[in-house]
Amino acid sequence: MLAASGVVAIVIGLVRWRARGIGAAAEQMYRRTTKLGFRGGIGDANRGDEQLGWDTDQFPTDIYLTTQCMLSIMKMGGFKTGGVNFDAKVRRESFEPVDLFYAHIGGMDAFARGLKIASAIRKDGRLADFVKERYSSYDSGVGAKIEAGKMSFKELEAYMLKKGEAEANTSGRQEFLENLINEFI
Repeated sequence: MLAASGVVAIVIGLVRWRARGIGAAAEQMYRRTTKLGFRGGIGDANRGDEQLGWDTDQFPTDIYLTTQCMLSIMKMGGFKTGGVNFDAKVRRESFEPVDLFYAHIGGMDAFARGLKIASAIRKDGRLADFVKERYSSYDSGVGAKIEAGKMSFKELEAYMLKKGEAEANTSGRQEFLENLINEFI
């Protein structure tokens, strides 16, 4: 936290791997920090290795990842301060200064492309419509109380005991959503 002239600025580095380390996805971290009023830039925009499960400080080149990040950031109104900062290094056989130059260009291009794709997805509206319908039970009744933080676990237990069996789940349509995103990538 940095305080200057009575103004408090908070810079939060959010990467997929650090978020995963605390049991959350990066987009969940974006939403949480925005809700708390702590929205800055992406202070640690890099990628890791899915098989290792931790941050390897590689430049972000995964268009799906940058699109997902930009969808979350756009949903929250975009950057208010800050932007994208790379905490990344060139890798293995890449050790010359020109390699770092290419890595920065590739990382910025990946985020720019992710932003364009995210914008097209939002303009299309099908993803937002699907999510709205999928979670519509949180718009009223018990769901709205849960979302507003106005129901305790004790109250939820009493509700379910009175209600009896839970309603059948509906499909999350993961493959449909993956194919929808692929239309734009």
